[in-house]
Amino acid sequence: MKADELIRLYEAGKRDFQGTDLVGADLSDAALRSVNLAGANLSGNDLAGTDLSEADLSNAILVEADLLIVRLTKANLSEANLYRAILAGANLSGANLTGAILDNADLSGADLRGAKLNKARLSRANLRWAKLSGADLNGADLNRANLNRANLSEADVTDEQLSSVGSLKGATMPDGTMYE
Repeated sequence: MKADELIRLYEAGKRDFQGTDLVGADLSDAALRSVNLAGANLSGNDLAGTDLSEADLSNAILVEADLLIVRLTKANLSEANLYRAILAGANLSGANLTGAILDNADLSGADLRGAKLNKARLSRANLRWAKLSGADLNGADLNRANLNRANLSEADVTDEQLSSVGSLKGATMPDGTMYE
């Protein structure tokens, strides 16, 4: 399916695009709130600036997708593959990223407040300046992740998980203290 066809159908009221193949499509700056793209292949897509609030992207493939400054508030991205995706400045507050693959993803400056990241893979992810306050990181793989200047206040994360992090310089820890 082409991007313009999906947008046309969405504007006509269709919301279910489950399992759709949209590899390399340009959906930048589109308004696709509450769309169902569960299991869709969106690899390499340009979704920069798109509003996907409350969308279902569970099990979606978003490998190397450009999600710069995308709005994914309260979206379902459980088990989604976001390997090497660009999510810098994205709003993922309240999103469900349970079991998502975010290895080598750029989440710098992303808003992940209250997000569910339990059992997510964030190995070597860039989370510099990310807002993770109140996030559920229970069981998440943070091996070599960059959490410099990240806000982890009230986040559900263990000391053991944080010991595998690549860098925590200037991060606000779950207890509110600053890591030096």
